Amino acid sequence: MKRERSLTRPLILALTTVMVVFWLAAIGLSIRVMQHEFDEIFDSAQQETTERLLALILDDMNQRSNTDPRSVAMLATAASREYLTYQVRDSSGKIVLRSNDAPAEPFDAPIRTGFHDTDAARIYTEATADGSLFLQVADRFKNRREAVRESAVTLLIPLVILIPFSIFAIWFIVGRALRPIDALRRDIATKDSGNMAEVESGDIPRELKPIARSVNLLLGRLRSALEAEREFTANSAHELRTPIAGALAQTQRLADELPPGPTQTRARQVETSLVNLGRLAEKLLQLARAEAGIGGSDTSSDLRPVLDMIVADFERDSRSQGRVHYDAAEDTTLIRNADMDAFGIVTRNLIENALVHGDKDGPVSVSLADNGVLRVINEGPVLREMDIATLKKRFRRGKTSASGSGLGLAIADRIVSQMGGTLELLSPASGSDSGFEARITLPA
Repeated sequence: MKRERSLTRPLILALTTVMVVFWLAAIGLSIRVMQHEFDEIFDSAQQETTERLLALILDDMNQRSNTDPRSVAMLATAASREYLTYQVRDSSGKIVLRSNDAPAEPFDAPIRTGFHDTDAARIYTEATADGSLFLQVADRFKNRREAVRESAVTLLIPLVILIPFSIFAIWFIVGRALRPIDALRRDIATKDSGNMAEVESGDIPRELKPIARSVNLLLGRLRSALEAEREFTANSAHELRTPIAGALAQTQRLADELPPGPTQTRARQVETSLVNLGRLAEKLLQLARAEAGIGGSDTSSDLRPVLDMIVADFERDSRSQGRVHYDAAEDTTLIRNADMDAFGIVTRNLIENALVHGDKDGPVSVSLADNGVLRVINEGPVLREMDIATLKKRFRRGKTSASGSGLGLAIADRIVSQMGGTLELLSPASGSDSGFEARITLPA
C-alpha cells in the first residue's frame, strides 16, 4: 500500500537541513575569523617573546665568560615540550646559542628582522642594536592548527546536541501551525449529501479563509442542485402516484371484464407493468425522503411497535403466502434515537427484498435479538462477495430474474447510516451454508 505524502515531514526535514547548513556555514566563517585572529595573537606573542628573550640572552652572555652554546642550552632546558624554539645566530649565520628543542641546523629563514614562513613553522627574527647577533624564534604551525581545531570541535558539539532538540521543536511548532489546516480538513471530510452545512471560517487564519470561502460556495451550489433533484424526484413520484393508481384500477377492471384470451392476457401484462411502475414511484419518493436526511432524531423512541406493525402487514398480505416468520421476545424493546417512519421504510424494504429475491418457496425470517440487532434472512443461493459489494448502490441488482428497481437496499443503507447504525449484507446467512442475511445494528 502506497504511503500518503505528509506535509509535516518535508517541512521538518527542510527546516532542520537549512538550520544545520546555516550553522555549519557560521562555524566555517567563525573558524576562518578565529584562524586570522589566532594568527595575529600568536604573531604578537611571538614578537614580544623574541624581543624580551633577546635582552635576557644578551645579559646572560655578558655575565658569562664561558659561552659554550650547549651549557647555556642546558640552563634553559624546559621541563616539558617547548612550544617556541629559538636560535641565536651571528652575522655570518652560524648558530651561537639554541634552545633544547631547536634543531642543530640553522632555521631555513633569512637573517633579517621580520616574519618568515617555512613548511613547518613561522619564524620571527630580531637583531641586536649593533647587528652582530640575530635571535630567531620558531612557532610550529601544528600548535596553531591544534588551537583552531579544538575551537572548531567546541563549536560543533552544541550542533550535535541541538539537532534532535531542533527536530522536536520544529515538529511541535509546525504541528501547531498546521492545526487549523487539519481542522479544516476534518470539517470538509464530514460533508456529504446528508451534511451540507457551511465550513466554519471564523477562527481559521486569513491564509485559509479563501479555501473555506471557495468550499462554502461549492457546498452552496451542491445544496441547490441536490435540493432541486430531491424536489423533482419527490414531486414526480408524488404526481405519478395518482394517475398510476387510476390507470391500474381501470386496467384491472378491464381485465376482469374481458373474456379469457389474448386480449385479457395483454391486459394482465399492462396491469403488472403498472404495478411495477407504482412501486418505482414509491421507491423514488422514499429515496427523496432518505436523501433529505429523515433517519436521525434527537429523541429516543421504541421502534419495536413499528417492526411489529410492518411484519403484521406482510403476514396479512396474500402475496407473501405466510412466508414471513417473526421471532422476537415479548419484552424485547428497541429504544433508539431514530425516526419511526424512517425505520418503517427500512424494515419494509428489507422484507420486500427478501420476499422478492429469495427462494419463492422458502421462508423469510425476521428476528430481533435482545441486544437490538435486527436480522432479515431469506433462502437462496450464495452470492459472491463482489456482487454483495454492489448491492447497496442505486439501481444495482444481483443476478435475479425478479422484478425490482434496485433501490431498496440503497435506501435502507442511506437511512440506517443517518441513524448512526450499520447495514451488513451477508451470504451465506449466519449459521447456514446458504441464503442471504441483512443485519441492522443501531447504536444504543
